[in-house]
Amino acid sequence: MKKLKLLKLLRMPFLLIESMFDKEFLAPDVPMSSVVSHQKWQEYLYEIGNKPGMRVLEIGSREVTGVSNARSKFNNADYFGFDYYPGNNVDIVGDAHKLSSYFGEDEKFDVIYSSACFEHFAMPWIVAVEIAKVLKVGGFVFVETHFSFSSHERPWHFFQSSDMGLRVLFSEALGFECVEAGMSNPIVGRFSSLADTYLKNKPIRGLYCHSEYLGKKIKDVKNFHWEQVDLASVVHETKYPKPKV
Repeated sequence: MKKLKLLKLLRMPFLLIESMFDKEFLAPDVPMSSVVSHQKWQEYLYEIGNKPGMRVLEIGSREVTGVSNARSKFNNADYFGFDYYPGNNVDIVGDAHKLSSYFGEDEKFDVIYSSACFEHFAMPWIVAVEIAKVLKVGGFVFVETHFSFSSHERPWHFFQSSDMGLRVLFSEALGFECVEAGMSNPIVGRFSSLADTYLKNKPIRGLYCHSEYLGKKIKDVKNFHWEQVDLASVVHETKYPKPKV
């Protein structure tokens, strides 16, 4: 323990110097979230959702890393906590891949959101369809997940998504309009000395901890099937970079 503290103290001056170059690790083509960034999304959702008559569903509501204040912040709305496991702040125990089976046709929601859960869904594309089924037209969906992060909660750690990945999951093909999609909390990284020889200690740019998506449901899409989606309709803003000659 004493050696670890000493190493941290010795490392501090180098960290101060290295931080001067942090901007060099950003990717110019990656948008940074502003409306629903990691530090702002909760207050934004409280503002639009905490109103009488509004129905709010949190997917992955169980208290895992700390006490949730969602129920008190949505005290004017009808808040429901949904999770795979029972626990504090959970009203409905169930599988998000079958979300619509837990609610009737007249039980749709105005706001559905999920934080730090989509990386733990075995089939997030199915969860996106299920969210669309229980969200009202005009309602909002918000998802925050990880783009770059350490392995955690294994074996329930499956996918990490970019902002573009979340745009595909909640695209116009499924009835959504993107309000904002972006990244938060840049990471400075490098390959380890344990990596392959040609990669050892090389810097890695364009790493961001969180990716966020805020979308508005603009229409119902009946009998949606991913295999019937035209690729161009979900990646129409994407252009493959020209080859480096």
